[in-house]
Amino acid sequence: MPLPPRWVRRLLLAPGVVLLAAAVVATLPAWALVALAASPLVPGRLRPLRLLWIGAVYLVWDAAALVALFGLWLASGFGTRKRSPAFQRAHYLLAGHFLRVLFWQARWTLRLSIDVVGTDPDTALPGRPELVLCRHAGPGDSFILIHALVNWFHREPRIVLKESLQWDPAIDVLLNRLPNRFIAPGPDGRDTTVAQIGHLATGLDDDDAFVIFPEGGNFTPSRRLRAIARLRALGLERMALRAERMQNVLAPQPGGLLAALDAAPDAGVVFVAHTGLDRMLTVTDVWRELPMDKRIVMRFWSVPPEEVPVDRQERIDWLFDWWARIDGWIAANRDGVGA
Repeated sequence: MPLPPRWVRRLLLAPGVVLLAAAVVATLPAWALVALAASPLVPGRLRPLRLLWIGAVYLVWDAAALVALFGLWLASGFGTRKRSPAFQRAHYLLAGHFLRVLFWQARWTLRLSIDVVGTDPDTALPGRPELVLCRHAGPGDSFILIHALVNWFHREPRIVLKESLQWDPAIDVLLNRLPNRFIAPGPDGRDTTVAQIGHLATGLDDDDAFVIFPEGGNFTPSRRLRAIARLRALGLERMALRAERMQNVLAPQPGGLLAALDAAPDAGVVFVAHTGLDRMLTVTDVWRELPMDKRIVMRFWSVPPEEVPVDRQERIDWLFDWWARIDGWIAANRDGVGA
């Protein structure tokens, strides 16, 4: 479904979410009684009630964020100063606060735990901008990564995201006020996309983190096969063979990383892998996994800029080498079993 114009999203979708959240809160006791009555009929402890609570909390969270963002818009002179350093910082602080609330609820409702292992990016690369490359395996991974960068490592992320994420009004409003890029998927306009990524990575300062997902989408077995077939169609047989050996990740697309490295040669590179939410791609997946009781493990590897290859082909091979390493780590730590 095509994304509606921005004025439609601002005037209809955003107020609609706030009104819907108010209606849900007003009728939540009745819905809770229905969910509680249905709980004995389905496997899992209070599964319908948990799913109802998750949905209600996220809806209210989205609506509260929109109200707070509207307040910042008013305070910035009806948006005239929203790009100023003070209001940019205010938006990052707001994002950090709402992410803390979201993950507090996730721990309480879903019994999730999040552990970070490996190199602390701030210890390994103090006072330097970072290019953060993360695997993509479900909508939860983006939230967890940005939560870690903002609240644990005190970084200000610049993120490359899919255009479709703007269907969420709070994400749409917040991230369009900050230096981010929403990218439409597909081979058409690839040069434009790479140019946008390079522009976004230009001018990073010492507390910035440029975030990109080189796979271009969530991992699924069918997408993995399509990515391999695409490499073969482009005549890149050696890369296709390397992609075939990786069972848990998609073949990385190097164009965005190459543009970012050229735009930010002084930045360190951080590779991020995670396990625990690999099968959480749809509402059906969430339903199946409840109650979760999962340990999510995030693994960071930091590479100083001095160790990043200079030659273009060497950089591509280097990216595939790291993605193979991430693939191996995922296989050894599936569902947070290892460390």
